[in-house]
Amino acid sequence: MARALISVFDKTGLAELGQGLAKLGFDILSTGGTARALRDDGLIVRDVSEFTGSPEILDGRVKTLHPRVHGGLLGRNTEAHREQMRSNGIEAIDLVVVNLYPFRQTVARGAPFSDVIENIDIGGPAMIRSAAKNHERVAVLVDPADYARVLAELRATGEVSEALRFLLARKAFAHTAAYDGAIAGYLGRLEQPAAPLADFPVTMHPALHLERVLRYGENPHQKAAFYSIEGAEGPSLARADVLQGKELSYNNILDLDAAMKLCAEFSLPAAAIIKHTNPCGVATSTEDVGAAYRRARETDPVSAFGGIVAVNRPVDGALAKEMAETFLECVIAPGYTEEALGVLSAKKGLRLLRGPVSALPPEFELRSVAGGALVQTRDVTTAAAAAGRVVSARPPTAQELEDLDFAWRVAKHVKSNAIVFAGGGRTLGIGAGQMSRVDSVRLAVAKARAPLQGSVLGSDAFFPFRDGVDEAAKVGITAIIQPGGSVRDQEVIAAADERGIAVVFTGERHFRH
Repeated sequence: MARALISVFDKTGLAELGQGLAKLGFDILSTGGTARALRDDGLIVRDVSEFTGSPEILDGRVKTLHPRVHGGLLGRNTEAHREQMRSNGIEAIDLVVVNLYPFRQTVARGAPFSDVIENIDIGGPAMIRSAAKNHERVAVLVDPADYARVLAELRATGEVSEALRFLLARKAFAHTAAYDGAIAGYLGRLEQPAAPLADFPVTMHPALHLERVLRYGENPHQKAAFYSIEGAEGPSLARADVLQGKELSYNNILDLDAAMKLCAEFSLPAAAIIKHTNPCGVATSTEDVGAAYRRARETDPVSAFGGIVAVNRPVDGALAKEMAETFLECVIAPGYTEEALGVLSAKKGLRLLRGPVSALPPEFELRSVAGGALVQTRDVTTAAAAAGRVVSARPPTAQELEDLDFAWRVAKHVKSNAIVFAGGGRTLGIGAGQMSRVDSVRLAVAKARAPLQGSVLGSDAFFPFRDGVDEAAKVGITAIIQPGGSVRDQEVIAAADERGIAVVFTGERHFRH
């Protein structure tokens, strides 16, 4: 008789699995709450304690740590192993279904140290590893998503194929590795049990899952792949639906991520057009997202060619027709109407993605460098312009404050040194990535198509000299928002006061390298 051992915390799909195995004639072993749930579904279940001849002890800490369990899992299909199992009264176990105590969830809800420790699973990982090691004979299930596939093979052939047993074992070892990594990461933030959590753990063990192998990297001679991070919260391209178009490239994913993060800064209908991770046009609208897209494109229609677009509202037919007028690489939006999908389907190469365009949680960001990694908390805060400190002789008007807030939010997403001219909820000129801030001002002026008279300026970091203000004043700006903090702040403020320009200091820098 085939034998399955089932012990799960997450009981998703448990009833269907148990009933399926029972109909196939499996002898089902189980423990605790899992056994009760299976019996409540009318199934005949043997307690593991009956199978081993030993009771659960130490408040349930020891249930499955027994030679009859691990011998039943690790025994190979050889005469020598079969003989040793017979002589020791060990029955073979053919299928293990285990998922683990909710360690991450317990930590996330701020549970006390004693509760966290009790949610470190011991027996579960031990069974998973034993079964996975012996995958030549034993199938191991750690994910309810795999239950149906295993049942289908058992019904069709009476066994789980060698190929599937291997894939399940591979997944099982990744599962226990991620679990142990989460434990090590938590303990690595503690100097002692009662201590507060440190900002950074002694070791980090992010679990990365291959989503797709890409055609190439930044350049055709580089190999590349896209991985998702297990447990990551908030919007993610890994969870976005790709509705049409060519395969996503390495550069597409970088640009889509930049577009999504920038567009999520705004509560009004907004559109962002990205080239090489920099915005070439951003706008909001009190009307609809179609108006926001038109105004964003008007900033720099030449650079918009081949761009990546994010909008924070669903795309309708009218907006889709406007998008179709320009060659675009990718579009990401929270949704599309049927009419929009019909219009954009004519653009066979256009990659359409559907996913939330909303704010990200304050998690760690990792960036590789030679032989190591830089880790920081994500830059998710954006101080409102109205909360800044007015340092000029003239305070900004209400309209200027609104424009400054917009420019400040966009500047946060422009490569440093970043300069953004804006007005009326749209970008007018953007200077990105220059080695000198005054050159970023000049570049933004040169890129502008609309008059800059009466616009405002956002700078991601302080002006080190007054020359940047002097250059911007030549085109008629009326207000500036910047972090402040330069040794020459008074010189910069004086340059603004000479021309009646309002200046707001945020005290918050937004470098983007």
